[in-house]
Amino acid sequence: MKKNDPIYIGENATDHLLNYLNEHGLKQLTLVADDNTYAALGEQVDKALRAQDFDVTTIVLTGEEVIAGDPYLVQVLAKAPVADHTFIAVGGGTITDITRFISHRTKNNFISMPTATSVDGFTSIGAPLVLDGVKQTLISQPPLAVFADLPTLQNAPQRLIASGFGDMVGKYTSLADWELGRMLWDEPYDEDIAKRARTGLDTCVSYADEIGTASAEGIRHLMDGLVESGLCMLDFGSSRPASGAEHHCSHYWEMMLLQEGRPAMLHGAKVGFATTLIIGQYNKIREMSREEMMDRLEAADLPDRDAEVATIRAAYGDVADEVINGQSDFLEMDAETFDGVKRKIADCWEDIQEVAASLPTVDEVKATLQKVGTPTTPEELGLTADEVRRAREYGHFLRSRFTVMKLSRILGLSLTE
Repeated sequence: MKKNDPIYIGENATDHLLNYLNEHGLKQLTLVADDNTYAALGEQVDKALRAQDFDVTTIVLTGEEVIAGDPYLVQVLAKAPVADHTFIAVGGGTITDITRFISHRTKNNFISMPTATSVDGFTSIGAPLVLDGVKQTLISQPPLAVFADLPTLQNAPQRLIASGFGDMVGKYTSLADWELGRMLWDEPYDEDIAKRARTGLDTCVSYADEIGTASAEGIRHLMDGLVESGLCMLDFGSSRPASGAEHHCSHYWEMMLLQEGRPAMLHGAKVGFATTLIIGQYNKIREMSREEMMDRLEAADLPDRDAEVATIRAAYGDVADEVINGQSDFLEMDAETFDGVKRKIADCWEDIQEVAASLPTVDEVKATLQKVGTPTTPEELGLTADEVRRAREYGHFLRSRFTVMKLSRILGLSLTE
């Protein structure tokens, strides 16, 4: 999005949309929704557009669980007009990501009309999609504008509000992981963007009680935080400011559940629970003395590539090749590079522990999530203890990013206890 592109959060969002379309001469439109989001807002928008003689193609996706993946992408592509038009995504993260990707690939623009404060991707450039069974984020485009109807957001199912809050709480560990990546893996970093993301997180946490009751004030602050997080990703050019080890666990579970034909659960619900696990890993770092760290580094050996590949194949099965390709930076690491990372860990240990100490405790994060009803136990998500263990142990293979899980492996810390 450009600096002056409108982001409206308030009442009568449909009227603001109509004014925007008329002002910009956008008459050919394709509205994309699913059964639930069409009932929540899409039908109202559809009727309002047709009443003003806009040329509207309406695509309503159906199914027990609409996902941002192959079959639904094809459906939208097949049903959308060939002529130039503007897409309107009326829905949550899934509908937005489907529309974002298809609009970009067909060289059209899109407008976002969120129906729930469920994710932070409304204003971002990336489209997280499940393609051939692998969760991957493809660079697409941001919306021309965002029109969020506050009463619709307040009336959304509580589990969707809880999901968005979980996505925001995940910024605790994604931002911490980003700092580790800067220090230990020379990953690009932007301090101003990190501060913006942290401010959005802190504001949402401070309004947890109001968000939990879906008050207008609470939902507005949550939506503001989600929008700002998306803008941080947009300004940085990737999801790095908002996605770390907690998202890798979430992606692992989603891929596993889809492969098994089980409901994939809400993204933010998985992220919120995973954040409690990753916070626990940071707590181990915080409690480790410098002497113990040096002893562990001394004992650390360069991971064996063949053994790592075998682990990935066992964990990911048919989609292992895609995962292996994405881990090339780590799999191809030589002894000199590995020794350099160990030296950085030793040199930056005080800063690493400062990052760990800046995070709340596991109990504090759980208490915050519970105020809004975000799951904090595997049972609430329908996950077994073994499925939780596997995500903690294998999730980090999904992205070529340095996180606390990569650090823990080098230090010989358990990823599963």
